[in-house]
Amino acid sequence: MMKIEEITFQETFSVRHPVLRAGKPIESCHFDGDDLTSTKHFGIFINNTLVGVTSLFMQDHSFFNHKIQMQMRGMAVLNSHQKQGFGEKLLAACENYLINEKINLLWFNARANAVPFYEKLDYQIMGKSFEISDIGTHFVMYKQL
Repeated sequence: MMKIEEITFQETFSVRHPVLRAGKPIESCHFDGDDLTSTKHFGIFINNTLVGVTSLFMQDHSFFNHKIQMQMRGMAVLNSHQKQGFGEKLLAACENYLINEKINLLWFNARANAVPFYEKLDYQIMGKSFEISDIGTHFVMYKQL
């Protein structure tokens, strides 16, 4: 049984850590703004086990001139559950949440190896690649909802 629901930022760590911060201290899983009331965290559960997470932050990017923008951070699905459609389902649920909240721009910094995943879901690259220290090459990607 699959379900997607809002979770706490602390709950995201069990997926963020092995997927996005492997080999780093657990504290590296805490992002600035995680604990703001405007930030929303979502998890996808399979048989009551959290297998994927993402977080939505009220954050503007200078590339875009929309009044209200949301930045997605910490999108991750456990390796054992990747390539099974769970990331797509989690992202679709986030998009629906944003549409219901009348927020029509979602953007994020995508790791270079994740770009094809997002492109197949109609996200576009904006600007040139850039490096995030100790993590690697990224691209700003976005979608108007």
